[in-house]
Amino acid sequence: MACLDILHTTTYRYRHAVLLGPHRLMLRPRETRELRLLSHDLSITPVATVNWAHDVSGNAIATATFDTPTDLLMIESRARVELTAPAWPVFAIASSAIEYPFAYAADEWTDLGALTIPQYSDPGGRLAHWVRGFVMARPTDTLSLLKDISTGVFTQISYQSRDEEGTQSPIETLDRRWGTCRDFAVLLAEAARSLGLGARIVSGYLSDPESSLIGSAGSGSTHAWVEIFVPGAGWIAFDPTNRSVGSQNLIPVAVGRDIHQVVPVSGSFSGSLNAHSDITVDVYVGSGGETVTPSGV
Repeated sequence: MACLDILHTTTYRYRHAVLLGPHRLMLRPRETRELRLLSHDLSITPVATVNWAHDVSGNAIATATFDTPTDLLMIESRARVELTAPAWPVFAIASSAIEYPFAYAADEWTDLGALTIPQYSDPGGRLAHWVRGFVMARPTDTLSLLKDISTGVFTQISYQSRDEEGTQSPIETLDRRWGTCRDFAVLLAEAARSLGLGARIVSGYLSDPESSLIGSAGSGSTHAWVEIFVPGAGWIAFDPTNRSVGSQNLIPVAVGRDIHQVVPVSGSFSGSLNAHSDITVDVYVGSGGETVTPSGV
């Protein structure tokens, strides 16, 4: 069990005062059977009116609205969580799904809906062909197959950080042979869907106290991974960036069908075309009780 403090600070600077439109914030950690949210506080400069709601996936969404012009927007999210995910999880997969291919129950198939449908075009079936290379036999062990595909992403695609917004398509990632954690997640989710499985993208934080994981800056960072639905076990977390299975180092904040649905902070402003100066994002994940202070702000 680990008690972790999370500080996530997003700062926008403008060359002159602008009018801020509504901002959509996905910053509140998502409670699961392996994660208990002990506290969460949101502070915003300038003063904002904040309304909370849940989206169709059960994510906590804060909508911030502003009344006064400003040349600075700072959004600070502080959370404390208790993480109990085991290092070596055992998944109670239903007997009907131990081997792939298997069929979801009618209710599961209906409820999974769009999560089983690929979200990107696959000209010539190139992604499907790549995925079929991991299916050594039919039937084959389901969990081993999913681990092999996740490991395939890890071994065949090089990790490169990228500050620019946006995500590569699975075909672009396969062609370039490099990508960020969000590119890895999109590729794995689409690979699972090409096999008829339900998959969703997860955004959140990566806890890395030993600074040994890929995609982590310092003690922690924002991160993206995939959950795949397997009957009996439910949603199983796969982090292809670090070739891991299970949620030991993962703190989920939001889940969605596509990566654009789980962006931590999004919004707009009214001002001149060159009004936006810069944005900085600082994330710290540390053991409970530590003093957490942002830098670079």
